[in-house]
Amino acid sequence: MNDYLNRFYQLFLPRLQTALWWLDILVVALIIYRLFLLVRGPRAWRIVVGVIMFVLLLAVSHALGFLALHWILDKAALLGPVALVILLLPELRQGLEGFGKLAAEPLQRLGRFEPRTEVRVIDEIVSAVTELAAGSVGALIVIERTQSLDEIAANGVALNADVKSALLVAVFFENNPLHDGAVVVRKDKILSAACRLPLSESSRLGQNVHMRHRAAVGITEATDAIAVIVSEERGTISYALDGNLRRLASPVELREVLNREIRAEEVLRRRRQRATEREAKVVAE
Repeated sequence: MNDYLNRFYQLFLPRLQTALWWLDILVVALIIYRLFLLVRGPRAWRIVVGVIMFVLLLAVSHALGFLALHWILDKAALLGPVALVILLLPELRQGLEGFGKLAAEPLQRLGRFEPRTEVRVIDEIVSAVTELAAGSVGALIVIERTQSLDEIAANGVALNADVKSALLVAVFFENNPLHDGAVVVRKDKILSAACRLPLSESSRLGQNVHMRHRAAVGITEATDAIAVIVSEERGTISYALDGNLRRLASPVELREVLNREIRAEEVLRRRRQRATEREAKVVAE
């Protein structure tokens, strides 16, 4: 007992080793937190419960002397790690992507990608979405923010055209060969159309969430892009951001969301940049 108390007391001593211990604890806590996030869905929990029942059955069979059953379970346990990776593959992929986003965010903030979306571009997108929703024409528009969507744009048909409401409506017109897929927008340009997006495997999405909406959630799980969706069945407007899907009541709400999530962020960044330049100028003088 005294040994444990002594180790606990050492965690508060002002020295470098203590700081490293605390860093170690924080890293382990982050990993445990991410593991809990992996199993927060009902599918993953069922797998975890199944693993617990398997371990209990293995212990009981050994305690009761069920030699045949214990031998079978013991041999099956050798394949346990591989089976868990296969069963939890979507959750593990999502967790690794989450770690990647945490590591990549500081680098992205250095300014490698700084798209500037003009008010005109947002107006054109809202106008197109309004017309598409009125006609119940399915559409999926992905707007790049700080993370590059070059890989996604490369698997579609390159357009490199100005963002225009008429062009977006034409792309998603039913008889257009480019209508099946997503449009990728960067700054004031439509990079590509008919782009394939990663589908979300999140258990939070209900059975009534179809492919277009799952694709929108999937791209926002992997990147910080914002995706705008028009439902072909209901003519409703939704948007996906950070892996969350939200339905909007009207195109006015869409304009507010895009201005808040894209324009406001860029205005703040420009203000900080101008303030930094002014400070540097004052120091130089």
